[in-house]
Amino acid sequence: MTDQNERIFKKRRAMLVEELASKGIRDSRVLQAFDVVPRHRFIDSALSLRAYEDSALPIEMGQTISQPFTVARQTELLEVKEGHKILEIGTGSGYQAAILCEMKATVYSIERHPKLYERSKSILQQLGYRLMQKSGDGTLGWRAYAPYDGIVVTAGAPVVPDNLKQQLAIGGHLVVPVGDEEKQLMVRICRISEDEFKEETFSSFKFVPLIGKQGWQQ
Repeated sequence: MTDQNERIFKKRRAMLVEELASKGIRDSRVLQAFDVVPRHRFIDSALSLRAYEDSALPIEMGQTISQPFTVARQTELLEVKEGHKILEIGTGSGYQAAILCEMKATVYSIERHPKLYERSKSILQQLGYRLMQKSGDGTLGWRAYAPYDGIVVTAGAPVVPDNLKQQLAIGGHLVVPVGDEEKQLMVRICRISEDEFKEETFSSFKFVPLIGKQGWQQ
């Protein structure tokens, strides 16, 4: 990658940040992370000129790298603070995980496709991001490291997976798109106490389906 290309990508990242702010993203730490993370590194080089469009793009295994606004909105709803333990369900390209790492969260990420797991792990390591990753059924969570200050699900679920709710720390947030396979509402669950949860719903989005024991069946 030439210095000229890097300058072009840096300028386009800055433009993307302006666009995200104009669409309502207010968290300055989220916007700062988007200004730094090289989205073009997480997609096929043939699509690199489209990397900083506010649109979803295809990756391997029939999956997508989510629209930047969607990633920003989910991240904002998590209310991430430095040092928070965040569990990501659906590593995909690795871009969301990089955003969370850039915000100095301690990140755990699960990907059901072994090929995407290996690819994202390689890219994140090349970029210097350090996190815990595994391949498996994300709807079951990662109980060994629970509880989490935040859990973000990057695929559409038919219902809120109870396993994930139970792995939230008190005061933590679970952000998950819930609906049918065509459209979902963004849901945020806050754990108030051991047995009490508060649920909020936000705008509609479209995600690939969440496959697993507490998601859609393959």
